[in-house]
Amino acid sequence: MELSFKEQAMLRGEMGEPVRNALKLQLEVGKFYGARRFVRVKNVHMMGDIEVMGDSGLEYLRCTREKRAHCSVDITTNARCADFAHAEALGQDMGEIAKERTLIGYLADMNVMTTDTCINYQTLYQPHLGEHVAWGDTGTVIYANSVFGARSNFEAGPAALAAGLTGRTPEYGFHLDEHRRGTFVVKVDATLGDFAGWGALGKIVGESHQDYFSVPVFDGIGSAPTSDGFKHLGASLASYGSMAMFHMVGVTPEAPTVEQALGGRTSAETMTVRQADIDAVFRRYDIGDGRCNLVVFSGPQQSLFEMKCLAELFAGKRVHPGSRVFVTTAHSILADARRLGYAQALEAAGVTILAGVCFYILQNLSQMRIANGWTNLVSNSAKLVNTITAHRFNTILRRTAECVEVAVSGVVK
Repeated sequence: MELSFKEQAMLRGEMGEPVRNALKLQLEVGKFYGARRFVRVKNVHMMGDIEVMGDSGLEYLRCTREKRAHCSVDITTNARCADFAHAEALGQDMGEIAKERTLIGYLADMNVMTTDTCINYQTLYQPHLGEHVAWGDTGTVIYANSVFGARSNFEAGPAALAAGLTGRTPEYGFHLDEHRRGTFVVKVDATLGDFAGWGALGKIVGESHQDYFSVPVFDGIGSAPTSDGFKHLGASLASYGSMAMFHMVGVTPEAPTVEQALGGRTSAETMTVRQADIDAVFRRYDIGDGRCNLVVFSGPQQSLFEMKCLAELFAGKRVHPGSRVFVTTAHSILADARRLGYAQALEAAGVTILAGVCFYILQNLSQMRIANGWTNLVSNSAKLVNTITAHRFNTILRRTAECVEVAVSGVVK
């Protein structure tokens, strides 16, 4: 790889051992992917929780911190695996929760902002068109690449921390024009509306094209999604298809036309998604005996608009006895939701709000499922109903209002 004078100085250790070690790691990543050089970044977002990192990751952070590592650019953290205010009541392992507190302390000592959110693009930082960033959660990366036209790959935790220390990342993958061109066209002839509808679209497209470098071009969207619609579409594409980018003709910044989204290609594979295809997604889930004692609104965290919507849907209702309903959101959004009364309305209905976490990465989740007798899990998040199956839930995707009805009736249809 071609190194600038500053990068050569980093490699010689002139900016400290943590920076030298970080650049050495990045050089190995860059060589593996055939990168020719580094690009500068001003913003980094990293995964960093004990459920993901484990004891070895915690030790890695301890050693890096002891060498007086200090991040040189703004770096924030993704959702955690515990809301400390609820951890004991949920039956989480308090030994692991203590490690989580220690991990947060290590990150803070290294100038990492422990923001605990997977919706940083809604709450913290909106990169501009063409800006290089180093983000680590798949849902954040696909949103940055697609909606903002910024440039990032899926950065692993150590790689993202390295970017925070060096202020750069190897130029490969979606940092390069050649990988940002659309690879196939998706003609949409459906009214999607609800967040679950956008997630269902992502499921259909993602399952049929499971390839990191597949870039769908959505054409024919009658009404552009809100930020939350984009969020659910992107998270679903990333979950079902490992995709890191999409285009939406006339909506996203690199897709004013189909031709431009395809990067000059004169022909491309085309698939069509109709209303019947979307409706079929919801019908295919096995509902078993129809009983449901768990409804989750998470994965990604809820925006303030989603919190308002849920507060209105739950107004005057109560969660079914014996059922649990969880909502996860960012700390900053929960503060606003309390100020505006949305959080109180949800809690009055019997909803549990968790801050700074995503449900599917909760520490001790499999044991929680067994202890609480949770079987069917209903959610409006297509991403969640896919990723959480590793914990042996039977998952069911439903539209938001239907999820609320399940929550108050204890029955899924």
